Amino acid sequence: MKILVTGANGFVGRHLVTHLIAAGHGVTAVVRTPGRAPEGSSETIVQEIGPATDWSGLLAGHDAVIHLAARVHVMNDDAPNPIDEFRRVNTAGTAALARAAAEQGVGRLVFLSSIKVNGEATSGTPFTALDAPAPKDPYGVSKLEAETQLRSIERDTGLDVVIIRTPLVYGPGVGGNFVRILSLAKKGIPLPLGSVRNRRTMTSSWNLSDLLERAATEPAAAHGLMLAGDAHSPSTAELARQLRSAMGGGNRVFPFPPALLDLAGRATGRSAVISRLVDSLEVEAGSSATAWSWVPPYSFEDSVARTAGWYEKQQEQPRSAS
Repeated sequence: MKILVTGANGFVGRHLVTHLIAAGHGVTAVVRTPGRAPEGSSETIVQEIGPATDWSGLLAGHDAVIHLAARVHVMNDDAPNPIDEFRRVNTAGTAALARAAAEQGVGRLVFLSSIKVNGEATSGTPFTALDAPAPKDPYGVSKLEAETQLRSIERDTGLDVVIIRTPLVYGPGVGGNFVRILSLAKKGIPLPLGSVRNRRTMTSSWNLSDLLERAATEPAAAHGLMLAGDAHSPSTAELARQLRSAMGGGNRVFPFPPALLDLAGRATGRSAVISRLVDSLEVEAGSSATAWSWVPPYSFEDSVARTAGWYEKQQEQPRSAS
């Protein structure tokens, strides 16, 4: 198949494009800066994705579009009115792309949404594709509004829309809290997470790439909505132990009351960071709103080990060069 991928030089995009090419697909990589497309893809430059983006002639001839590009969730947003900016890119920009895809004869559009559409946390029961949406922040709201507009465009034009909601994605190149935990695990710094009994679903870049390819190519995926995720949802303590083990270290996780972690977060202005470490956000991986089914092909343990291996190589490079 011939597949166009927006956001192709981002963290998820690079993994996906590599996966698609290895699977034998022709890939057009949409990037903002010339020379940034992943190797083996055909590069197309689009400076900005929004309601006024000109997609003329860029989409015709493609069997599917996988739309990854988005204004992502950020901790300290400095936009004067964050919801307006999220809506401009994530909602109106997505809708404009979908209409252009329908006009230019693309058969299917796959939209990478977010588990934030479902909500921010779970308590004993994992999120499923059939749950009522309950976004809490501007990013989640903009993604839900994009999903709603896509379904409307689907009804009006016949464009087949498949929606994938994903929790945190990890793998080589990951940043944020995940790479911070990697760093602490590598250094062997004891972590006060032993009393945390939460469950947090994540998605390895390998599992998500597999799911996105299937979403673009499988007839059974038509008009689908599915939740991404690894099959196993670890606690934060288990994740830290697994990373430490993968890097050849011992267990450096010790018990510490979560209530005191929460208190420390409030005192230091890091409540949101602590919440992501101790709260649960569990997803039923492969949960679908239709009969379409998917099982994550890569295990949590293998994916974590591969990510830890990448991180160790990154840390060794400066020493090797000196």
